[in-house]
Amino acid sequence: MFQRRATAEFIEVRGARENNLREIDLDIPKRQLTVFTGVSGSGKSSLVFGTIAAESRRLINETYDAFVQGLMPHAPQPDVDALRHMTAAIIVGQEQMGANSRSTVGTATDTYTMLRLLFARAGTPRVASPNVFGFNDPRGMCPACEGLGRVTAVDPDALVDMSKSLNDGAIDFPHFKVGSWQWKLYAETGLFDPDLPLRDYAEADLHELLYGKERKINTGSVNLTYQGLITRLRTGLLQDRDSMQPAQRAAVERVATQQICDECGGARLNATARAVRLGGRSIADCVDMQVDELAEFLAGLDLPAGTAPLSAVLLHALKTFAEIGLGYLNLNRPTSTLSGGEAQRTRMVKHLGSALTDVTYVFDEPTTGLHPHDVERMNHLLQQLRDKGNTVLVVEHKPEVMAIADHIIDMGPGAGIHGGDVVYAGDIAGLRRSGTRTGAHLEQRQALKTHTRVPTGWLPIRGAAVTNLRHVDIDVPLGVLVAVTGVAGSGKSSLIHGCLPREQAAFVDQSAIRGSRRSSPITYTGILNPIRKAFAQATGAPAALFSANSQGACPECKGQGVIYTDLAFMAGVESVCETCYGKRFTDEALSHRLRGRTIAEIYEFSVEEASDFFSETSVLPMLHRLRRVGLDYLGLGQRLTTLSGGERQRLKLAIEMAADADILVLDEPTSGLHMADTDRLVALLDEIVGTGRTVIVIEHNLDVISRADWIIDVGPGAGHQGGRIVHSGTPRELLTARDSRTAEHLARYHRSSSDVEGLTV
Repeated sequence: MFQRRATAEFIEVRGARENNLREIDLDIPKRQLTVFTGVSGSGKSSLVFGTIAAESRRLINETYDAFVQGLMPHAPQPDVDALRHMTAAIIVGQEQMGANSRSTVGTATDTYTMLRLLFARAGTPRVASPNVFGFNDPRGMCPACEGLGRVTAVDPDALVDMSKSLNDGAIDFPHFKVGSWQWKLYAETGLFDPDLPLRDYAEADLHELLYGKERKINTGSVNLTYQGLITRLRTGLLQDRDSMQPAQRAAVERVATQQICDECGGARLNATARAVRLGGRSIADCVDMQVDELAEFLAGLDLPAGTAPLSAVLLHALKTFAEIGLGYLNLNRPTSTLSGGEAQRTRMVKHLGSALTDVTYVFDEPTTGLHPHDVERMNHLLQQLRDKGNTVLVVEHKPEVMAIADHIIDMGPGAGIHGGDVVYAGDIAGLRRSGTRTGAHLEQRQALKTHTRVPTGWLPIRGAAVTNLRHVDIDVPLGVLVAVTGVAGSGKSSLIHGCLPREQAAFVDQSAIRGSRRSSPITYTGILNPIRKAFAQATGAPAALFSANSQGACPECKGQGVIYTDLAFMAGVESVCETCYGKRFTDEALSHRLRGRTIAEIYEFSVEEASDFFSETSVLPMLHRLRRVGLDYLGLGQRLTTLSGGERQRLKLAIEMAADADILVLDEPTSGLHMADTDRLVALLDEIVGTGRTVIVIEHNLDVISRADWIIDVGPGAGHQGGRIVHSGTPRELLTARDSRTAEHLARYHRSSSDVEGLTV
């Protein structure tokens, strides 16, 4: 246990009640590394993110003047009696870094800014300004693609129906429906006959309709700017599909394809910028190099003395990428393509070089997606942040991170209504003796599987060359539990997601679930329909009355429970609906009850509570599967947009368990899982394989790897140092594999086990 010092040396939490927290009183030491542990849903995030970080952000926002605050999203005060002696919180989470296709790893970390400065000062021929190398600046961007590196090709046959006239709806695109303002620009300006089928247009008229250049036209009453259909789409609506809503993106993908820009070859820059060389390479060459290779290249240059401070800072940032297991990225990588773990670690690059001290850094499972080889390096970086005089709060499940903590706060004892308490606070030695679920699992190891299943067949992959794969040939075993392993960036996902025949497998990943803000587990899993029918049978009211998307929806918030204001230029604002007070339904819908409960109360149920309440056979199987995948605590009405990547994946798995796909592919299914929950997951995967199906898991967790029937290890390193099969065989056989980092850590993990005696790596 830590020794109590002056009060200001602690963040004081008093009476925290956010979500499932139970009047928590807690002192958290400042300028130390504190790890928060506990089973999924125990209250860790509610305490760290929903209470401490949220209040810090709210108080910072209050320092702005009234005008600025009026433009900012309103942040409600957390449900807590008092929070004292906090410092400014910097949240380094796993959310996407942004959907803007102009945002790259280089721009997001300022490394590209430094590289531009270096080229401006040391490149030849010399240029007047670093802005010449800015692909988001008119002085540097390629004029053909406007700095995107790719251009959009529109299929006219998909965009227009040649058999129809404009009045009949010939333009098949959402923005150009008959009667819309965009449609009138073509149908009512006198340029075209709106009743003539497009196939009967003269060639010049059809070309003008589709490809006409921008010009002013006078309709007699108003001046308008005219562009041909495809010209307008290319210069406006199709420019940034990454930030589009799903429906709009689907419409765009139906009519358009993206191709590498012919003029710049994907470099995004104009000819002047591409012509400048540093050490024989252009800035476009540099951003396409792996970060670790770029660092090596720059370190070997004989640069002018005046650039030494700049190059030193840039090299430090690039080397930090490698230290946190991201050396395989390149600076030109769009941030929208990064996984949650990659995005979080990319943000760390910027923070590690920050001059700020005595702030509170808040991390959400920073080891997500990391091989054990890279976890050690992540630990070092967390300690670096602490040693600069900062308070570091980490929500984490890995014992390796707990081992370096100055202080550990264990939440529980269970999840949801069974959690919300601090069950232990102290050092790791005390945690081992505490008797909590976390303490009990610290020393537990899944035994190395020795009696493995025999494959029932093989699925061949030949000549795989996606991303960094080196024309790989591999036979994937069927009818067994297969673990695909290797360091981050080794090529695991490229092999499975990029090369496995998609028609033969169901891919259960952590990607966002497409849908609106009103989507929730109760709707996504399909159990709302039988629940509505049960209400209808019990009350005599129509089933539609018990749908927040239909007859029963609150007219003010349209069944969302909140009023959402899209500010376009910044984050949207949400406020609880003042008509239904967040309940989503009309008073009429809430006047009916099923066994004493309203439909709004059902939405508030956790999966566990719903399992105890419902007896309907049409509802129970799905609830049972949700519990099997470790989502007991999940709220039925919780918005899908609030789920973590691991929760989304387990939700999809619960649905796929009842499907008929012969092969299930899961991508790091242990993300966000406590050690105790990982045991349950492994048992579930074994059970699925026992039914005759094949389960393939891309995984770093050594407990899962130990229990697999077959391991395909990809590597040995990341990026250019990976991309080949290091091992394919049983877990025990892996221990003898040479040049395998997975084998090295698996052997260390089981060092005391008799299963590995006599085997050396």
